[in-house]
Amino acid sequence: MEEGRFRNKIYWFTFLFSVLVVWVHSANAEIYLGWTDEAYLLYAFENFIGNVVAQVAVPGFFMISSYLFYRNFSWDKLKIKWYSRIRTVLVPFIVWNFLYYMGYVIASRITGLKDVVGKGIVPFNLMAAGDAILNYTYNYVFWYLYQLILLILLAPFIYLVIRNRYTAAAAGIAVLLAINCGYRLMYLNLDALLYYGIAAYFAVHGKRAAEGEWSGRRMAVGAVMAAAGVTSLMLSAGGVRVVFVVMFRLLIPLSLWLMVSEKKLLKARGWMKNNFFLYAVHFAFVRLINKTGAAVLPHVIEVPLTLYLLMPIICIVISSLLSAAIKKISPPVWTLLTGGRTA
Repeated sequence: MEEGRFRNKIYWFTFLFSVLVVWVHSANAEIYLGWTDEAYLLYAFENFIGNVVAQVAVPGFFMISSYLFYRNFSWDKLKIKWYSRIRTVLVPFIVWNFLYYMGYVIASRITGLKDVVGKGIVPFNLMAAGDAILNYTYNYVFWYLYQLILLILLAPFIYLVIRNRYTAAAAGIAVLLAINCGYRLMYLNLDALLYYGIAAYFAVHGKRAAEGEWSGRRMAVGAVMAAAGVTSLMLSAGGVRVVFVVMFRLLIPLSLWLMVSEKKLLKARGWMKNNFFLYAVHFAFVRLINKTGAAVLPHVIEVPLTLYLLMPIICIVISSLLSAAIKKISPPVWTLLTGGRTA
């Protein structure tokens, strides 16, 4: 696969995953309709989209981040890779968590917005600020970045394991068994480690498989993986068997990568490349739109359903306009907010 097409495919997939993440957080059946029979139908639909289909998005993000980190990796590049991720991951993590904290501090003291915030008066002091930054207290969608930071810190250990095919296979099986047995680590999610580690393995040993040109054979392999993913979902017993849920969320992004032809993808537009910014701001807009809409719009099923379906488009438009304004007014601020990312 040509480098340009590879990068373009990355843009498309991160854009797709960003749209799915918006749907994860857009559920609105309860606040519009309460717990009624009518609400149940909408709840079931939103639950399937947001809590089943769209749950493949963050594993997809983990795998893309890992693959790009370990692509062409060597020990002498570790410091360079770490420095790059300080700029693109750690700094935005700190900045956005602080901005969300200040937003909640201010909004919780404004009549009208206080109810939208729903957290009472948010304390304004050094301890609360530190907690908000370190534990993403008011920006919980950044749990993904928190996990990513931990995985990046573990890069030397992950590389030591995955650079040997046998130790990589043993580690993968061990993690799956641990997930199946319900074991947990104090800070790091085992499923995140699995997604990240498998992508790292492909970056080191399976570049040809990951970056080969699309073909009928790749399509067939992808279709088999997709079928295995759907089967895993069916075997999960509604999410009770966690290891099958994890396999579903692992296999679907991998299968899509194989099945989608890079040659048929149009060139990603500029607004499709602001995915980190969209990820960072979407939750605030989703919450504001849903709570404001529930206060002023009719409580009939058509309203929340329409808003739910259109929410990704609404958030993309708002984030695109906002990002364009920030880039024009203050490029350094844009760089600070996104770490200089283009995706």
